[in-house]
Amino acid sequence: MALAYKWTVNQLNAKIHAEGHDNVVYNIHYSYTGSEGKYSYTLIGTMYLEYDPNTPFIPWADDQDFENVVIGWLEKGLDVVEMQKQIQSQVDLEKNPVDEDLYFTFNNPPAPPVEENEE
Repeated sequence: MALAYKWTVNQLNAKIHAEGHDNVVYNIHYSYTGSEGKYSYTLIGTMYLEYDPNTPFIPWADDQDFENVVIGWLEKGLDVVEMQKQIQSQVDLEKNPVDEDLYFTFNNPPAPPVEENEE
């Protein structure tokens, strides 16, 4: 089974007014998750956008179409293939761990068993 990948746009930072436009997005906060069954791993990051006056301005909209535009910016500006390799590696480790966490318990003995009252 292959990993399914999903973008989540967590937040956008925008200039209220810049370059003659309102809501000029300059920073994207994102999550990129790969999942397969009960296994998943998420990369979280930010991507800075440089305003380019030679590119048509796309106005902010609180809808799926604009989110798709933002995801397009992410896919153009980030190394998605490398991100997918990192996610796959972490999911593989989750499926077949090579490390474990160990905890001291000698200072915290288990609670004594609760006696049941027989009636």
